[in-house]
Amino acid sequence: MKILACDGIHEDGLTLLREAGWQVETSDPIKDPARLAAALADVDVLIVRSATQVPAEAIAAAPRLKVIGRAGAGVDTIDVDAATARGIAVMNAPDGNTLAAAEHALSLLFALARHIPRADAGMKAGEWPKAGLTGFELEGKTLGVIGLGRIGSTVARKAQGIGMEVIAHDPFLPPAAAGKGSVPLKSLDELLASADIVTLHVPRTKETTHLLSEARLRSMKRGAWLINAARGGLVDEAALLRLLDEGHLAGAALDTFATEPLPADSPLRRHPRLILTPHLGASTSEAQQAVSTILARQIVDFLQTGAVAGCVNLPPLSAEAAREVGPWMPLMSALGRLAAKLVPAPTGLHVTYAGRTEALDTRPLTRLLVAALLGEHSGRVTPVNALHEAAARGLTVSETVGGDGDGFDRLVRIQVADGQRTREIEATLHRGPRVVRLDGVEIEFDPQAHVLLMRNEDRPGMVGVVGSTLGAAGINIVNFALGAAGDGYARAAITVDRPLDEAQLAQLRATPGILSLQQV
Repeated sequence: MKILACDGIHEDGLTLLREAGWQVETSDPIKDPARLAAALADVDVLIVRSATQVPAEAIAAAPRLKVIGRAGAGVDTIDVDAATARGIAVMNAPDGNTLAAAEHALSLLFALARHIPRADAGMKAGEWPKAGLTGFELEGKTLGVIGLGRIGSTVARKAQGIGMEVIAHDPFLPPAAAGKGSVPLKSLDELLASADIVTLHVPRTKETTHLLSEARLRSMKRGAWLINAARGGLVDEAALLRLLDEGHLAGAALDTFATEPLPADSPLRRHPRLILTPHLGASTSEAQQAVSTILARQIVDFLQTGAVAGCVNLPPLSAEAAREVGPWMPLMSALGRLAAKLVPAPTGLHVTYAGRTEALDTRPLTRLLVAALLGEHSGRVTPVNALHEAAARGLTVSETVGGDGDGFDRLVRIQVADGQRTREIEATLHRGPRVVRLDGVEIEFDPQAHVLLMRNEDRPGMVGVVGSTLGAAGINIVNFALGAAGDGYARAAITVDRPLDEAQLAQLRATPGILSLQQV
């Protein structure tokens, strides 16, 4: 077994791998995809930090690669989809650097408040730069924490300890979960308008790239401060410079950047109201030792015993159970994504596996469902940590196995609630993966397809109106399932050949007789 460890992996973890009898080679960061592809030709395990990116072309050139390990939390530098398609496990160690990352964000907070970098530079230049460096006290100020995961929660707790008022935004945390930590949840707009200092603690995904766009930066309080020690690309850097120049924002501290290393000619380097650090969030000896040893143990267990832990793309599952459970996996993930659309901030989830279930290992299926329900937009939840994250977010998960399948060999019934209402989805693999009922109404559709869910008045002509509108927009209807709810209204699931844009959705929603329309 050959292991390639790039980016300066701590020696303690490498020692564990050598003790397992494996050949371990180390390398400086490999930033050229062609060079990485060549280096992986005979490698079984690749371990990286954040400097070496692992694109699909490098993965495709690695015929022996079994595991890609990230000595840290974020896997945005690894093409996880490409690895999954090749059957390669992608592992990380998200708990090892939580304290280091949180403390670095707080160090940037203090540095901003007291202008420490400018004061230090002036003193070392032979000056006495007291004038113009009047700071501000943190006690009593409002800190807005965007992302209340492990690191964000730690930052919030420590900031409260120094007397700061803390508010948070996390769209997938119900209010009950935030209440347990005494951190009020706000909408993003409310947080930006209220906070004296905003700190980011979310992963970089398609949804969070430029989360703080120019418009959102302008919505911050005049004279507010910004900290990004999470991921580069969360902030529109060009817009940030404009708002600093205009004086709308008093200053910012950045530890991560859209392009890393930061180019020598970057205008960020020259701005007097910016504090910059070179992605030091996890750079403590304790954190690097922890993530290295945690990851090494996970890799050893996985390759020697088949045990799965810390895997972002593989649920815990034995070889025997895989044959029975495998066909259900895509359906459960699709149902989780559907449930997330129906109930964005769930507080309760109950799953019933009915019918012939004696050979069905439901544990990985429920984990897959919860991971998809919670992790569709956050990128932080995997089947491995799904139940732990659910508990941390105030989501109660329960399941029932057995009972009448209501005419189906096997039926899965999902009830998801947010404290205000409960939505119910029933699905089966009989004649292909499909939903058979939604909220008790019999309508069939494939949840993996492009689907419009509609509630409308139960009167003649509605199907024709919707069909004509979609046809005029060039949208082909693949399937139109309509069911009467018995209350004077009907429910419909309209499968289409491609997603609708916002203008097309708005046109349909404005149609007389359509009470609600949701694209899932």
